[in-house]
Amino acid sequence: MKIYYDENMPFAREFFSEFGETQAFSGRDVSAEILADADVLLVRSITQVNEQLLKQNKNLKFVGSATIGFDHIDRDYLSSRGIYFTSAPGCNAVSVAEYVISALVTLAEKDQFSLVDKTVGIVGAGNTGSRLSEKLTALGVAHKLCDPLLEAQGDPRKFSSLDDVLSCDVVSLHVPKTLTGEHATFHLLNEERLARLTNEQILINACRGEVIDNNALLAIKQAGAGFRLALDVWENEPNILLPLIDNADIATAHIAGYSLEGKARGSEMLYQALCKQLAKPITQSLNDYLPQPMFNSVEINHPMSEILLNPLVKMVYDVRRDDAIFRQQINSCGFDHIRKTYPARREFSSLLLTTSLDTKYEPLYQLGFSKNVQQEEK
Repeated sequence: MKIYYDENMPFAREFFSEFGETQAFSGRDVSAEILADADVLLVRSITQVNEQLLKQNKNLKFVGSATIGFDHIDRDYLSSRGIYFTSAPGCNAVSVAEYVISALVTLAEKDQFSLVDKTVGIVGAGNTGSRLSEKLTALGVAHKLCDPLLEAQGDPRKFSSLDDVLSCDVVSLHVPKTLTGEHATFHLLNEERLARLTNEQILINACRGEVIDNNALLAIKQAGAGFRLALDVWENEPNILLPLIDNADIATAHIAGYSLEGKARGSEMLYQALCKQLAKPITQSLNDYLPQPMFNSVEINHPMSEILLNPLVKMVYDVRRDDAIFRQQINSCGFDHIRKTYPARREFSSLLLTTSLDTKYEPLYQLGFSKNVQQEEK
């Protein structure tokens, strides 16, 4: 069996070598010729899997995408050929949610506001939106959810209208890219909706670039709109609208979901799916391969507050690092190079919190940091 995998999938060779010969490829440059003899194809979101890519292949039995979304997959074509397809829903949801938390902590410090004084509107309450909701709840930050599809399906959570959510102090987008239907998300934030944003608001997009009309966004910002802007995703990646970078407070190269855990969790989920498809036992797990983090423990000697939250978040993930890399390298190295050479980043769970104080730090544990269980039992 020949397994072809995107070179940016962590531990793919380790997970899949038990099934046969493994071969890495560049997700943006892979061709029909390269994949002609593939039995298993493992991709990320930058690879368009369709008839053109697979026209020379007669052996393919399994396609997996180590991503939440699957708008890059022609599922009808795969189905017509009897090729099994699976994705990795939720694999990097925690990573994206922590990107948003880091962005909010950074902007709060820069503009000297308190997070608990803001209301956050979450557009899209699937895996990622739900993880962000949980983290905001842990911090005591009021927020509203908008997801008409989940609401129609009977999700018991309280939902708000899109207009209501877009009027919140912070608007964070977490929807897939969809082109058709009553609730299509392509250019969901069009010129009209963008024009309604006030100078006091913050707009964050860490889902799909096409959810915002980037040309309209640039025009509105250049005309003097003062709302804060954090963009991780862009229209027409990798050939993005470069002038928009200078109009964003935080700009990064579609790496919100690029924590080591987030990417590797996708590899693990596809491994488990292939084991099930082949009726083989699951013998490996992500914990077999994750390295030790740069910081794995910290002792807290300060009461719980936003002053404490700021350095803890940044100790694990400081979004300013990725913003600086993006601005310095986008013109000389390009969008894909920045993603390909992305430095290791961990999730909050990699940091164990200990304390000699009697103060309880449940909000930090609920946010995702690890708890010293033995200490809690004393």
